[in-house]
Amino acid sequence: MNIYLDYAATSPLDPRVLKAMEPFLGPSFGNPSSPHSLGEEAKASIERSRVEVSTLIGSEAEEIFFTSGGTESNNWALYSFTLLEEKKKGHLITTTIEHPSVLEVAKFLESIDFEVTYLPVDGKGRVDPEEVRKALKPTTVLVSVMHANNETGVIQPIKEAEIPLHTDAVQTVGHIAVSVEELGVDLLSISAHKLCGPKCVGALFVRHGLNLPPLLRGGGQERGLRSGTENVPGIVGFGKACEVAQEALVKESERIRNLKVKLYEGLMGILRDPYLGFSTLA
Repeated sequence: MNIYLDYAATSPLDPRVLKAMEPFLGPSFGNPSSPHSLGEEAKASIERSRVEVSTLIGSEAEEIFFTSGGTESNNWALYSFTLLEEKKKGHLITTTIEHPSVLEVAKFLESIDFEVTYLPVDGKGRVDPEEVRKALKPTTVLVSVMHANNETGVIQPIKEAEIPLHTDAVQTVGHIAVSVEELGVDLLSISAHKLCGPKCVGALFVRHGLNLPPLLRGGGQERGLRSGTENVPGIVGFGKACEVAQEALVKESERIRNLKVKLYEGLMGILRDPYLGFSTLA
């Protein structure tokens, strides 16, 4: 029997999520842009899901924009404050431990003479907020610091910045309490399949007042910012996954915390120095 421990890569689809999606894979197949009953049903389901996602992160429903996942959300956030606003030769601050969907965008920006500062982390994998402040320049258009790393699990001390602040919260939303107000972020990326939802659907939280340019142009979906016929089954599943996560958040967080303590105590019992890894096994 396989024991699956790779939830940072993806998580299994919750049966309740699958059940919520099933009607939209069959009889409820309407296009949300169509002015008839099937279309209206699909549109209403999307808006319910928008509320469920927003509730999980403490935002307004109108601040949630559905995407194809965390990679698209990260790309949209970074490009919006750089290339898409035509602020060429501006400045981006990020870290050396970001997901490739942030780092690869940063590398591309450097290739067209956009300035990027990559902040290091300390011995515990954390970014010093004071170093972020010191790195700010008059030309800085965005700070992007992930909420938690997918390999180390270290949660970064996100703080409200003087300029727009983006965080990749793919690894934390649905697992610990995440509040966009407490974090003070202006943009936040989420991916459904990291919280027992379907793959290929996610969201970008965009704080009221930010004027993001459209990611995709066409039919005007997502209030004109992300055109294309919506992935209704995926969005419905995403919303349900957020609802399930919200209901179980306190209990599940405590369960995971206890497992973490048990693992740590077990490792400390066999390692002379946990910072040197398994090469120091007694």
